[in-house]
Amino acid sequence: MTTRRRVLQTSGALLAASLTDLSASAQEPYPGNREVHVIAAFPPGSGADIFTRYFAENMRPFLGGTIVVENKVGASGNIALVYVSKAKPDGYTVLIHAPSAIAAGLSLFKSPGYDASAFEVLGSVCRLPFTVSVAAGSPHKTLPSLVAAVRAKGAKASYGTTAPTGQVAGALMKNILKLEVVEVPYRTAADSVNDLESGAVDYMMYDPIFAIPRHRQGKLRIVSVSSRERMTTAPDIPTMDESGVPGVNVLGWWGVMVPAGVPQSIKEKISSAFLKMAEKPETKKWLTEFGGDPWIVGPAEAQEQMLKDVKDWATYVKLANIDPKG
Repeated sequence: MTTRRRVLQTSGALLAASLTDLSASAQEPYPGNREVHVIAAFPPGSGADIFTRYFAENMRPFLGGTIVVENKVGASGNIALVYVSKAKPDGYTVLIHAPSAIAAGLSLFKSPGYDASAFEVLGSVCRLPFTVSVAAGSPHKTLPSLVAAVRAKGAKASYGTTAPTGQVAGALMKNILKLEVVEVPYRTAADSVNDLESGAVDYMMYDPIFAIPRHRQGKLRIVSVSSRERMTTAPDIPTMDESGVPGVNVLGWWGVMVPAGVPQSIKEKISSAFLKMAEKPETKKWLTEFGGDPWIVGPAEAQEQMLKDVKDWATYVKLANIDPKG
């Protein structure tokens, strides 16, 4: 009896201790002492990486705790998306990236490894069209001038892409104008610079994060952007539509996402921290330097926009006549 009583007492004590630990764990404030891992989909030093790190660092004071940026690189950003989609939904894996890239990937890959329901978008900060960029020493000051030269070169002409949005914008331009130009994919924008400067490629479809600072510094020239309207942060650059490529309105936009299933209270903290960062005057000023048009909306509107993008990108990819990869 004594032994049985001791076993029961010991079991009861262990159960009580376990319940106490669970209760304390449940009540522990987020993020507590754990690191929050923010995932970057492109290599260190790339335009996307610069954006991710800036937003992560500037939301940290509002979120609290330690934020660590991790680069998960490959497959035009798809490696990072798959990684986050499969991460534990506890709020300690966060993706700061373009929700539009999630939508694009569903049409650009035969088996992307995720679907839209795997992510919850908790807010957005800006919209970004892609650019048609030429070398600083190029004779072409306008898109019509570039198009005339490319048309004359026929299949010997080429252009470069580094991301899904640029791939689609470039293919739309090619198909709308019925050009023979050949696409050359690059792993990163930096990898393409020498080829653009040497004339190995005639033009590049760069994201504005990479292109606009260099355009302003005279290191390259942007002749057009892929949005329907001119950018408020770079109003001097004409759109593709007004430059003779009608109907193009291909935009990326940046936000914060988590795997589906994160507890509501934690989602609210992440969303609040991100949106407070987005509203800072310093953030808006910084975005202006990179050509990002502020677009600050909360979880409901951001999630709705991503789901709309899924349908829109299916249309874009079809119009661009792009065969899904792999």
